[in-house]
Amino acid sequence: MNVEIDPVDEHTGPVRHFRIRLSATARGARLARHLAAGHLAAWGWPYDAEGNRTASLLVAELATNAVRHGRVRGRDFALRLTLYAEDATLRIEVTDARPDRRPPSVGTLTPAGQDTESGRGLLLVEALSTHWGTTAGDPYTKTVWCEVPLG
Repeated sequence: MNVEIDPVDEHTGPVRHFRIRLSATARGARLARHLAAGHLAAWGWPYDAEGNRTASLLVAELATNAVRHGRVRGRDFALRLTLYAEDATLRIEVTDARPDRRPPSVGTLTPAGQDTESGRGLLLVEALSTHWGTTAGDPYTKTVWCEVPLG
């Protein structure tokens, strides 16, 4: 589901956080994926675990979108991971510098054409996460987030 506001936090129990700012480049997006996989491994989900692979893919998609659609010269993007250990749910947040470029609204995602090389990232996010959406932070940023069960 795509919503315009933060969902009510229904998670309980211990929480782990990771936050970093990365350059809004292809290298920054790759690094986001590698750092996410490494932190999940350190938190108990090995690199080859399905939850780690799925979460890493979602980080890569959101980070790539931030670089491709949310890049402003000289501005970074931010990655934030929040692990709710009790129910093994990971919240992924990627914040970029283009609040004017928001993803499509609820129910408006359409499949990309078979011959196109891009346009499937948010469809993957929607298919693999339990919830996803966008939030506006300050007037200069937006955050695209999703939650994924790690299993």
